Amino acid sequence: MKKEEKISILQDLIRIKSVNGNEAEVASYLKKLLAEHGMKSEIVSYAKGRDNLVATYQSGNAGKVLGLSGHMDVVSVGDEAAWTYPPFEAKIEGNRLYGRGATDMKSGLAAMVLAMIELKETGKPFNGKIKLLATVGEEVGELGSEQLTKAGYVDDLNGLIIGEPTNYNLLYTHMGSINYTVASYGKEAHSSMPQEGYNAIDHLNEFMTKVNAEMKCIAEIVENPVLGRTIHNVTIINGGNQVNSIPSYAQLQGNIRSIPEFSNDKVIETLQKIVDVLNQGNEYQLKLTIDFNKIPVKANPKSSLIHSIQKQFEEPLPLFGAAGTTDAAEFTKARQPFDFVVFGPGVPTLPHQVNEYVEIDNYLAMIDSYQSIILDYLA
Repeated sequence: MKKEEKISILQDLIRIKSVNGNEAEVASYLKKLLAEHGMKSEIVSYAKGRDNLVATYQSGNAGKVLGLSGHMDVVSVGDEAAWTYPPFEAKIEGNRLYGRGATDMKSGLAAMVLAMIELKETGKPFNGKIKLLATVGEEVGELGSEQLTKAGYVDDLNGLIIGEPTNYNLLYTHMGSINYTVASYGKEAHSSMPQEGYNAIDHLNEFMTKVNAEMKCIAEIVENPVLGRTIHNVTIINGGNQVNSIPSYAQLQGNIRSIPEFSNDKVIETLQKIVDVLNQGNEYQLKLTIDFNKIPVKANPKSSLIHSIQKQFEEPLPLFGAAGTTDAAEFTKARQPFDFVVFGPGVPTLPHQVNEYVEIDNYLAMIDSYQSIILDYLA
C-alpha cells in the first residue's frame, strides 16, 4: 500500500466524530477496508451506534494467537476555538497530522489494521493467528474490552499489543482507576434558622476532610517501585439550590489511582468505612457509589512478546509504568493469562489536549514495526 493511502486512511478515521460514542461508523469503515483486501471481520454490537470490531488473519499452521487492540472512541474537543486547525479536519502541517484522536489513538489502531493488511498482501509466512480487537468506550469505562472479555474473545490469546501512544517506550504496568460518588442527604430550612434543617454540604465536607487525610496516609506508607503511590483527588462537587436555604442534597465525585500493594478492594473498604462512621453521627446520611472500578495490571517485562519487540530496534526501548489505565485492565481478566504490552505511535503526553497531533513518520514506521513484531512473535 502506498504511503499516501496509509495517511489518507488515518485522515478518514480522524474525520469520523466518535466522541464518547459513534464507534459504529469507525467499525463500519474498518470492516469495509478489511473486506476490500479479502479479510473478514465481525461486528460485536454494544449499543445503538456503538459497535466493536473483531478480525482475524491466519497465514500458516496453527500456533500462538497475538491480539492487536485499539479503541475507536475519542474524548471531547473542549473549546474548539482554541484549536489551530478544526479538530476533525485531519490537517497535515509538515510532518504532523492534527486532529482529535490523532494520537489517542486512531493512529495506533490504523497502524495495526494496515499491518494486518500488508502482511496478507505480501504473503509473508508465520504460524498462528493475528486477532484485531477494536473497542468502544475505552475513554468512559473500557466498555468494549469488558464486553469482549466476558464474551470470551480474548480467552485464546497468548499475547496482546495495545496501540496506545508510547513514543518508542514499552508500557508493561499501569495503575488501576476507581471513580466514586458520595451523596449527602440533609433537610432544607431557611438559612436564618439552620437549627431547623441538616446541612448536606457540611456533612459532605466532613467526609471530604476525612477521606483526604486517610488517602494521604495510605500514600505515605505504601508504595510501588514502578508506579509510585496511590493517588486520590476529589474532582467534582455539587450541592444546594438557593443561597438563603440550607441545602438538603449535595454530592461529590472522586478518582483514585490504585497500586497492587493497596488493592481496589481495600480502597473501597476504606471509603465505605469513612461513610459508615460518619453515618453514626446525628442526622448524617451519606451514600457511597462506586462508578468505575478498574484494577492495576502488570505484565512480565521479560516476556517473549517484549523480547520480540526489542529485537526490532538497535537500542533497547525503555520500559515504564503509568498512572493512566487502558483496556488491559479488562482484557487481563481473561480465563487464561497472556503476555501484553502497550506500544503505539504518538507522544503519551498529547492525548486529550488541544491541537493533538501525531508525527506522520512515527505512524508510518509503526506499521512496519508491527509487521516485524508479528512475524517474530509468531515465527
